[in-house]
Amino acid sequence: MGIRVIKTAVAALGALYTASYLGLNPALSAGLLAILGVEVTRQRGLKSAFVRLAASAVGLFFASFLFLTLGFHLWTISFFILLAFPILSRAGLKDGIATSAVIVFHVYAREEVTVSLMVNELLLLVSGLGWATVINLIYMPKDDDKLRELRHDAEESFAVIFRAMARTLRSPTYVWDGKELLDAGRAIEEGIRRAERNRENRIWAQGRSGEEGRYWTRYFAMRQQQLETIGQMLSHLSFVFESLPQGELAAELFELLSGDVKSAVYEGGVEERIRLLEARFKTMALPVTREEFEIRAALFLLLQELKRYLSIAKRLKRRKSGFEEAAGEADAVAAVSAASDDAPVARK
Repeated sequence: MGIRVIKTAVAALGALYTASYLGLNPALSAGLLAILGVEVTRQRGLKSAFVRLAASAVGLFFASFLFLTLGFHLWTISFFILLAFPILSRAGLKDGIATSAVIVFHVYAREEVTVSLMVNELLLLVSGLGWATVINLIYMPKDDDKLRELRHDAEESFAVIFRAMARTLRSPTYVWDGKELLDAGRAIEEGIRRAERNRENRIWAQGRSGEEGRYWTRYFAMRQQQLETIGQMLSHLSFVFESLPQGELAAELFELLSGDVKSAVYEGGVEERIRLLEARFKTMALPVTREEFEIRAALFLLLQELKRYLSIAKRLKRRKSGFEEAAGEADAVAAVSAASDDAPVARK
């Protein structure tokens, strides 16, 4: 059994006992209202309770007016539906229509509009929705462990993708099935859903707890944007059908990125190496064949998408300290210089 089923059973039982103890009629309706009020997050639970109470109060007012003026007829209920349901929907109380109908049908069944009946119906609402709200607030399953697992899955998939891209740049005949793209997409989609649910369950979260809830939302939003840029990178990579010195140098970037993707902070090393590589490329001879021109144009566009990928991480990840960033830039300069010295000279 799912946790929501257990919560629903407990809420319904509590509502039934409360309604019976208070002598409400029919007490079973309190259990039905409790079932309708159980939600998957605390925030939705509070919103649901408010919407259902407000919709029931509005519906009870309209129904009482109609029954007193038009009488207790079956067609009066149809007229009530035609009048009240559009009003509730426009007022943003659409989710409370079912609850409102339950209360209105009680009034019709009693064929009277009295103060005691109104109090009875309101107490039924409070008993049913009250227990649902209490159960919603008391316990909600935590998603932190699953969110960390999804983060690990997404980062592992990204790392494999970048390594595959590096291998393709070095050996364009390499065939990659792209399975990790689908894996990353599934992990990110589920992460976004669970992060939103996790955030809605932290309605009173302050300090570190509140920051952690916002972190998961930002994190998976970042990965979703980055996955879109990876798709663009792969489309440019498909035009690289021959190994060139520029491709060899670009492959180093993706190998470095396959490790940086798992870092909780923005490393900055790849960004610096791109800047140095672009400066290095400008000193190389221009392409002399159409094929070389097309490949180098695709590599240029590939680097532009890579910079967009990094700009997303730079905006949403924490930055390294100044000392660590300076050290990373120094390492990048040394690495690019060594790679450039080893790389063959471009054709003239």
